[in-house]
Amino acid sequence: MITVALAGNPNTGKTSLFNKLTGSYEYVGNWTGVTVEKKVGVLKNNVGNLVDLPGVYSLNPLSRDEGVATNYLLYDDVSMILNIVDASQLERNLYLTLQLLEYGKPLTIGLNMIDVAKARGMEIDVQLLSERLCCHVAPIIARSGAGCDELASMLSSPISQQSPLHIDYGKTMEEAIEQVISLIPESQELPPSRWLAIQFLEGNSLVRDLLKKYISDSTLNELFKKTEEDIQFETKAISIAHHIRVIRGNYIQSLLICCMLQTKKSEYTLTDRIDNIVTNKVLGLPIFLLFTYLIFKLTFDWAGTPLSDGLDYIITGPLTDTLNSLLNAAGATEFIRALILQGIVAGVGGVIVFVPQIFMLFFLISFIEDSGYMARVAMVMDKIMESIGLNGKAFIPMIIGFGCNVPGIMAARTIEQPKERLLTIILTPLMSCSARLTVYSLFVGAFFKHNQALIVLSLYLLGIILALTLAKIFSSTILKQASSFFVIELPPYRIPQLKNLLQSTWEKGKGFIRKAGTFIFGGSVVIWLLTYAGPHGLNVPMDESFLALIGGAIAPILKPIGFGNWQAGAALLTGFLAKEVVVSTMNIIYVAPDMHTLQGVMADFFTPLSAYSFLAFILLYVPCLATVAAIKKETGSAKWTWFSIIYALIIAYIISIIIYQGGKLLGF
Repeated sequence: MITVALAGNPNTGKTSLFNKLTGSYEYVGNWTGVTVEKKVGVLKNNVGNLVDLPGVYSLNPLSRDEGVATNYLLYDDVSMILNIVDASQLERNLYLTLQLLEYGKPLTIGLNMIDVAKARGMEIDVQLLSERLCCHVAPIIARSGAGCDELASMLSSPISQQSPLHIDYGKTMEEAIEQVISLIPESQELPPSRWLAIQFLEGNSLVRDLLKKYISDSTLNELFKKTEEDIQFETKAISIAHHIRVIRGNYIQSLLICCMLQTKKSEYTLTDRIDNIVTNKVLGLPIFLLFTYLIFKLTFDWAGTPLSDGLDYIITGPLTDTLNSLLNAAGATEFIRALILQGIVAGVGGVIVFVPQIFMLFFLISFIEDSGYMARVAMVMDKIMESIGLNGKAFIPMIIGFGCNVPGIMAARTIEQPKERLLTIILTPLMSCSARLTVYSLFVGAFFKHNQALIVLSLYLLGIILALTLAKIFSSTILKQASSFFVIELPPYRIPQLKNLLQSTWEKGKGFIRKAGTFIFGGSVVIWLLTYAGPHGLNVPMDESFLALIGGAIAPILKPIGFGNWQAGAALLTGFLAKEVVVSTMNIIYVAPDMHTLQGVMADFFTPLSAYSFLAFILLYVPCLATVAAIKKETGSAKWTWFSIIYALIIAYIISIIIYQGGKLLGF
């Protein structure tokens, strides 16, 4: 079995090509030490595995996540490389190709988006390009699958050893390369010595760390310093890396001159026209808010709620009736029947009914990602983020946090500045995750039936505005930092493919299903037992249970913010385990047979004003257990973990007091 590494720039269609060549994932996880998803699939012709490397512009990494591709080439066993190249951006994409060809493993180029290149008047001589680079080149359209069968057959053909690409970097540079090669021991199983030498001189920190195992640090420093001084003296380059870029750039230009013909001038494309509107300084932010509002309209009013109502009918009707009949037939005791029907079915079922809305949200987020608009959102937010001491890159973990705060916090690893990264980590929990969405769905259906999307949008905006405000305060006080820059590629707009959307939606949403079957299941059993037992024994009235005692202990503290009853207190305490458990707890406490009954019962304990105050508190108070663990792991600091818990609790209380007491003063 061979191992093929799939490498390429970001936004070149790697995911589409991976899906076409493998059909499905054999393994999905994370690369060690980073948040980047690791995908390994079996090639459809069963000749080997395809490993999807993270998209990078160069093998010289700027962040830990970008170092995954280089680490793979340094330490893993790769049989051949499949380099996906955007034919419409050939000049930029070939820079990585040259680095991979210098590595010396058999390489095949998938020349993707050949249709886009032709539409822009670029005619590429594929045969000549293949001859000049001494490797297979297959023109493909990964989204439609055109040319992918021919590419697959190239991968399955017998592997012949490929000589590393040799680019002449000039006399001084070549002498330095030979010096480094002479210091590398031949007995060790290492990547090609010339490739290691070039990467070291280019400033690749990962390659330098590897060479330090065999060559003293002082020797490497002295050699690098002398070479850089000689290069600066003999050329106009400001560094060795600059000199290498110039040489490679000239090599790429020579390839383009002979292999590509521009038949017409670059036109003002549809992408350019759309970008003029959606990234406009004035219109950009309102358009983003409009899209967000439409997403919530679809999720709550137009599609998600009817589907949730249907699922609620199935769970509370046929499913509950069937289970009840089976338990009666089996002669189950009253305790077992109550545990299963009032505990497990009510607790887990009360959360499961919101699965359609959760998956609808993930589907729409996937649509925005695949269409290319998500990159524009980060760009639009960059100016705002810069004014508060962050940059647009910090907004990306926050967007991911809308799905789940845990991967959002982990995604902060891509941020180079340590204080910016820390600031992003402690603020990401303020983003409304999908778990909170179950609580929102329950309350807006009960108290804001005609303005569901607007209320949920206001909560999302409340989290964002508070995060930005606190970022400004923290970056000006406890986390002062040097300014940083933000670079992001804006891919062309595309119509997402349904299969990819469904696959992406499932990958995002399956964790919610898994949590319902494990964590929420166990939590529902424990919560029901706490309502079943009390100081005076078992099967006690709800108000005399252990859960009522626990919730009642904090109820007085919650009275100024509008919900000073033990039921709300108990739900908030269990919500620390997972925010979905708030809904499970309420289902069990109020002994509601279905969602609509529960929403009716809640009207006796909440008013619309106190309900909104409760939702704001749910949004802002202590992060869930998994998020706290992620903060501790990513910061490596108990101090910052406790800080993120305490400040969130204080902010939640202050905001809820303002909402409730302010609302009462205004006559709500």
